Amino acid sequence: MSAASPTASSADKLDFKRVLPIFIIVLVDLLGLTVIIPLLPLYAASFGADPVTIGLMGSAYPMMQFLAAPILGGLSDRFGRKPVLVVSQIGTFIGFIILGFATTLPIVFLSRIVDGISGGNIVTAQAAITDSTTERTRTQGLGLIGAAFGLGFTLGPAIAGIALAVSGNDYRVPAFIAAGFSLLSILLTIFWFKETLPAEKRGQKPEGRKRSYLGNITRALANPAVSILLVVIFLQQLVFNGYENLFSLFSLSRLGLNAAGNALVFVYIGIVLVLVQGKYIGPLSRKYGERKLIFWGLGLVAVGLVITAITPAVTVPWYSAAEIQTELTNSTSAIQVPLPTNEASGWIGLLWILVASTPAAIGAGLLSPSINSLITKRVPSSEIGVSLGASSSLVSLANAVTPLIGGLLFQMLGTTAPFLIGGILLFGVLGLAASRIKPAPTAAVAPATK
Repeated sequence: MSAASPTASSADKLDFKRVLPIFIIVLVDLLGLTVIIPLLPLYAASFGADPVTIGLMGSAYPMMQFLAAPILGGLSDRFGRKPVLVVSQIGTFIGFIILGFATTLPIVFLSRIVDGISGGNIVTAQAAITDSTTERTRTQGLGLIGAAFGLGFTLGPAIAGIALAVSGNDYRVPAFIAAGFSLLSILLTIFWFKETLPAEKRGQKPEGRKRSYLGNITRALANPAVSILLVVIFLQQLVFNGYENLFSLFSLSRLGLNAAGNALVFVYIGIVLVLVQGKYIGPLSRKYGERKLIFWGLGLVAVGLVITAITPAVTVPWYSAAEIQTELTNSTSAIQVPLPTNEASGWIGLLWILVASTPAAIGAGLLSPSINSLITKRVPSSEIGVSLGASSSLVSLANAVTPLIGGLLFQMLGTTAPFLIGGILLFGVLGLAASRIKPAPTAAVAPATK
């Protein structure tokens, strides 16, 4: 018995030495992406893009990611994880370089398309984590990918803000910094990462499991145990991604925040996300269960978006319409996003939007992990991969559709419309979830425990 204990104990422990290179590589890769996230809408605006065009640009990356992720995942099964990671990271590096040298809006679009095709490499990183863990440690290992996202979302905007401040708001500088991080991830993958998929396991196809990407989504949606969860994760991502994509334009037109100011707000949101997903979600899920966390998450995001929509139109004290116009106006284009006047300034607008961002970020931090965790508990072990793959696909699809819808609402109905409509929609989703996501069937056991 005592001899078996060390074996059982070691099986329950994640081999950090083995997964650390993957975590660091993903983190560095994501730093490149998150450095440019806060300024992309404003970058496009500087070339004269209107909100609808900015929405189209926001859709380019996730749509390409949606199409490329299963292809890259299949290639990594056939040829190994390392070569696919390296090639896709080179594509990301090229995308950032194109962005840095962009002189017209079509070139900005091209950079996002190239980066989106390469951005599907996250599936390869998840596969490498799966190769490097046991069934008992897989959840913890995959959780490191989420931690990398959280850290990237915190550090990347901070780096962007500093770069813009030092460079005099030269939007090209963060793009080249992102390219630098991408180059570092390439070097780390080449010289540090060790192949996790042995040659003898490459190219194998489980019997009876050859299905199309869309076929897997349809199959998962046909399962009544998870279909409502997939609908909820799609709708919440549809709303929250719109919040992320339009936040910079909203705060610009409402508060006069430029890219550097928005980067600092994104840092705050990132810190909240890291705290929720890195520290609190585990104890909360054990105490209350995923079902209740889903309800709380939907409610908190809805409240955050509604409060954001009614942010007072009070510009930050340092706002100057002339300086913003100069910063955002390209020599060949005119900005088409409405700028605030200098009539009312103070701290109330900025404080308001920070307060509003808090429940939105907490709710977002609770939702995806709770939904995906509940999915894994409501399907047979043989269906976990297909169901989580469907969840990931629907998230990518929502990310592609949202900027288009949000851009139209922003332009046609005003700056507050996407947030107010999104908040109301999530209240409706909360009602749907409360009526359709049933508790686990434990009624038969309950009498025996009293």
